[in-house]
Amino acid sequence: MEKNAGRAAIEAKLSKLIDAFCPILYEDDEIFLENMKGKNLAGDDIRRYQHWEWTQGVGLYGLWKLFAGSKDPKILDILVKYFDRQLAIGFPALNVNTMAPFLTMSYVGAYLGSERYLAPCRESAKWILEHFPRTQEGGFQHMTSDTLNDQELWDDTLFMTVLFLANMGRIEGNQAYIDEAQYQFLLHAKYLADDTTGLWYHGWTFHGRHNFARAFWGRGNCWITIAIPEFLEMVRCPAPVERMLRQILLNQVESLAKYQDESGMWHTLIDDPTSYVESSATCGFAYGILKAVHTGLIDGKYAQAARKALPPVLERISEDGVVEQVSYGTPMGRESKDFYKQIELKSMPYGQALAMLFLIEWLSGPPA
Repeated sequence: MEKNAGRAAIEAKLSKLIDAFCPILYEDDEIFLENMKGKNLAGDDIRRYQHWEWTQGVGLYGLWKLFAGSKDPKILDILVKYFDRQLAIGFPALNVNTMAPFLTMSYVGAYLGSERYLAPCRESAKWILEHFPRTQEGGFQHMTSDTLNDQELWDDTLFMTVLFLANMGRIEGNQAYIDEAQYQFLLHAKYLADDTTGLWYHGWTFHGRHNFARAFWGRGNCWITIAIPEFLEMVRCPAPVERMLRQILLNQVESLAKYQDESGMWHTLIDDPTSYVESSATCGFAYGILKAVHTGLIDGKYAQAARKALPPVLERISEDGVVEQVSYGTPMGRESKDFYKQIELKSMPYGQALAMLFLIEWLSGPPA
């Protein structure tokens, strides 16, 4: 009875998350839009970026995962209406962050067999391979809608752009896309994964060859905890590549277990207990760890960390279904780790999505 009651409580929280998701998905980010008026690199109509950025992209992926598991037509309808709306407005210039919504669009297009959705995905994937700005050694430069970030690698890129390229490689049977995705994972790990802890730095620059403030930023790390299991489930990699990525993930997870706060949360600077605990990173870590356990990538003992994270995450989902204690979009802390401690807390679509991913994965097969 206790286990069933626990499941019912989780399902109730998940339902509230979904109900609160759409209003946040379509909520205008005034800070972002004001910034884009003066710093829009492509000179595009700002309306095209308004609801087609990484913040929405992560949220859409949470909805897709929910639909993939439930086949609920109401969820598919939300996604279809969202993509139809953007098709009518037009797409913004391509960069790391505007690629993120295409990941879900590619899944929906393939599921429906719809060229209407697949055609823009196909064009975007081709652009990535042929025209994406590159760093030294061929890395995807973390160019965003308002900043070139010349010669910089950021850990966000693997989730926001590389997963989409890999998925299009799977859908199209295009090995060149899959090969490029594998290279990007390995190159980013080369420069961002810390040799000692296995945690990931937020970024690397080839100008001066350093990791900026050398910050182990929480949400940045959670993109890796999520992206590696997602990638290895999405495409078949050669045995040496899979073995390397599994070890990279294990190195990170071992440190995550070490640095998890007594509350079950993780801090926005993972190794700094004076920084605030943060919900989106906590959900991302718990989801990625559970996903890795359920798919056999890491030992089941690590599910204890996800189990410990569940109660505080549920507590931070309000009665209105909004995830609290989520840090706002975070640029690179270039000089000081203290920069990350000052990021404001704000309800965001990715907070909702990461919580959905965690609860969906828990319900699909919680740890014993």
